[in-house]
Amino acid sequence: MKLAMWMLRHSTSCLERRLCGWQSLLKQNGRQALGCNRNIYSETGTWERDYRPETRKSVEEYWHSRIKEQFQIISETDKSKPKCYVLSMFPYPSGKLHMGHVRVYTISDTMAHFQRMRGFQVLHPMGWDAFGLPAENAAIERGLDPEEWTKSNIAHMKEQLHRLGLCFDWNKEVTTSQSDYYKWTQFLFLKLFMAGMAYQKEGLVNWDPVDQTVLADEQVDENGCSWRSGAKVEQKYLKQWFIRTTNYAKSLLDALEGLPDWYGVKEMQANWIGACTGCYFDFELKVNGEKVGEKLAAYAFFPEAVYGASHLSILPSHRLLHGDSKLRHLLQEQFVSDTDCRTPVTAVNLLNGQEIPLIISAKEEFEDRLDTVIGIPCVNPEDSAVAQKLGLQWREVFETLPDGTEKLRNSGEFTGLDRRSAIQAILKHARDLGIGGHFTSTKMRDWLISRQRYWGTPIPIIHCPSCGTVPVPYEELPVPLPKLKSFTAKGTSPLSTASEWFNCTCPKCKGPAKRETDTMDTFVDSAWYYYRYTDPHNSQKPFDTVLADFWMPVDLYIGGKEHAVMHLYYARFISHFCNDQNMVKYREPFHKLLVHGLIKGKTYRLPSNGRYLKNEEISFSGPDPVHAKTSEKLQITWEKMSKSKYNGVDPAIVVQQYGIDTVRLYILYAAPPEQDILWDIKTDAIPGVLRWQVRLWALVTKLIDARNAGVLPCPDLLNEKETSEAKRMWQSKNYAISQVTSYLTKDFLLNAAISRLMGLTNTLSQATPRVILHSREYEEALVALCIMMAPMAPHLASELWKGLSSVQNKFFTLCQWNTDVLLQQWPSVDPVYMQQPDTVQMIVRINNKVCGSVNVPQHVVKNAERVQELILQSELGIRQLQGRPIKRAILSPRATLINFLVE
Repeated sequence: MKLAMWMLRHSTSCLERRLCGWQSLLKQNGRQALGCNRNIYSETGTWERDYRPETRKSVEEYWHSRIKEQFQIISETDKSKPKCYVLSMFPYPSGKLHMGHVRVYTISDTMAHFQRMRGFQVLHPMGWDAFGLPAENAAIERGLDPEEWTKSNIAHMKEQLHRLGLCFDWNKEVTTSQSDYYKWTQFLFLKLFMAGMAYQKEGLVNWDPVDQTVLADEQVDENGCSWRSGAKVEQKYLKQWFIRTTNYAKSLLDALEGLPDWYGVKEMQANWIGACTGCYFDFELKVNGEKVGEKLAAYAFFPEAVYGASHLSILPSHRLLHGDSKLRHLLQEQFVSDTDCRTPVTAVNLLNGQEIPLIISAKEEFEDRLDTVIGIPCVNPEDSAVAQKLGLQWREVFETLPDGTEKLRNSGEFTGLDRRSAIQAILKHARDLGIGGHFTSTKMRDWLISRQRYWGTPIPIIHCPSCGTVPVPYEELPVPLPKLKSFTAKGTSPLSTASEWFNCTCPKCKGPAKRETDTMDTFVDSAWYYYRYTDPHNSQKPFDTVLADFWMPVDLYIGGKEHAVMHLYYARFISHFCNDQNMVKYREPFHKLLVHGLIKGKTYRLPSNGRYLKNEEISFSGPDPVHAKTSEKLQITWEKMSKSKYNGVDPAIVVQQYGIDTVRLYILYAAPPEQDILWDIKTDAIPGVLRWQVRLWALVTKLIDARNAGVLPCPDLLNEKETSEAKRMWQSKNYAISQVTSYLTKDFLLNAAISRLMGLTNTLSQATPRVILHSREYEEALVALCIMMAPMAPHLASELWKGLSSVQNKFFTLCQWNTDVLLQQWPSVDPVYMQQPDTVQMIVRINNKVCGSVNVPQHVVKNAERVQELILQSELGIRQLQGRPIKRAILSPRATLINFLVE
């Protein structure tokens, strides 16, 4: 029955084919006479038989701008289609792309093309994370304006991205250093401030005692010295702005469960957040019964037992002993090293009014990142020992019933509740009072966003001697970043030197006041940019809720694993906050995450001093590279490409040498996205993808030659052997469509997708001339192959498609031959194929080179021994492997690939 169904597809008579053939000849170009038509080649009108370097250059030159023009047409919003938001992490505009950029943007470009061909309305934007230290450092060192330096770099990098043939929605472009963007960063800060989520307190900073300035962590060298002055960096307490991200720790932890697999990143996020079983409660400090204007948040490991507290304990390194606190001298007088010291300071629990003493702990550190904890003797033996030693009183707050249930006692209105119910009730009461009560972990600290730097988003706060801390009114945003002549200031932020900007009027009392001179951490800018992309030109609000809800969440977020913790955490936090503010419908901003590995280059170091060497300092004449001057043997490693290590590759040079599509295919084929690529063009994947392009070109050439030979195609003329050959092509095509679609939608195994397309190419390359001429299977498989490779190698695929479009007497009528390949619909598996026996086409490699494929039963795909046995018994195995010693056979069930390493 299955065979009959398959044969039914071949029932078209030769007479019908001949009639169709004559009609197509007469209709060619609408006016050409029989015998006068030429094969269509995009530029010359003549198909070039061989794919040479000159061919590749002319193909890419011709199609480069046309592909971009097509993209602009199809990128217009069409809400009748399902949406797909493909986002790659935006770059810092350093001025020069590196191969890491090329990798991430090639992946995102491929996925964007693929989803468009599947019928999705795709958003694929690009922008610039433009604030930050490099621009400010360039201004200091070279006397440049950071804004002009940044604009120049952006222009240069846009040109580089253009040369790579990448298709972004440039009409959605955002730049975080422009006022039309940072106005809304300031708006979100004010939202946080008004919600009690942004506050100011003393925090530790890196202090350069010579330059009298704050340094970022990256400005402190491995010896703890300033990069600029060379002075030993000190730790100093300064007033800093924080965001209460700890309030959202439990929410962010729990939400991870609803997300798909993130290549281990969910586990990294969960580990970084930690177990959220305790919470902070706010305390007000007193001395001799008088309030001193200090509040302290203290961690409770068992919040339900808070009524049993005996003391509040701080570390000897706490800011109260070292910062600008009114209690500093009093606490220092009480402090004795390695001793639990009771102080005259008391702490009033704002939840229940209980007043307990403040203790300076004998410990140098508490669990994880805590510096203030609530001592509760009834649940912690250590707290009990401290309380007994210092003669402190406490209450027992639990009683155990005969059935083993624990209930609260001596706990005010919560007395009588079981422990589980008590936790929820006490925490809710604290949250309602605004004094803590949010589940968080011992690992988490609030987000310190202050930077005493110039090139960043100004914090929209005004300090008034009468009114205190006053937010800038929304209608007065943005608070502009003023122009400065000098970007260094002794002992203060550079913005304090802009006197006209710094001195202002209080929005409340209209009296003289001063602006906040700290700028925001650049992580704040990048924590919400994915929302701005949905509505980048809105001058009334950060984004329109309807547009954000249409596009969000991001369907595929692509970036490096180095951003898998902090950036993702802060971005998820802002999204959760915006959801609570009813600004957006979705709580989580990213659905699927694809983290890519590094591109590494080979480095050569002198073992004697660890110095990295340039290639011209190395002698490669012997069996091992040595130092050219001293003949010292070198330490050879693979490391992330870097200028300082002399192992970088200029993308422009590689593209010029091999072409855009070759570089794209190499990036995608060399390794799965999450793995590192070791760049070695001599022995790696570049020769393989170059050969593949030549073979693809040859397949189209064969079809053109066959159909232009003067013989009209007729499937009925195929004999039994040729019909069987055609059926194998049909099976190979359908299997490739199934596998490639799966790879691109589920696991993003782009390397496996290319391997499968190479396998289909091998099958078609073995086609006999009569099958090429008379079978619809060869033509349809070649059409599917060309469409499926288009997202990965769009220039070559576009030209191959033009060649296919020019073929006479085509069988395949389900595509739009008068439009380009990137506008075609992604192929689907033939329904008849779904009823085929449950076999899998296993790609066979020998010494990493694809040699063909063999069908094996689905149920043995994961059995390496059985797969090896079946392949060795197959025609391909007998021809290629018989008599050759096999050192190892590596099976990849997910990629349905086996690689034989032979001598």
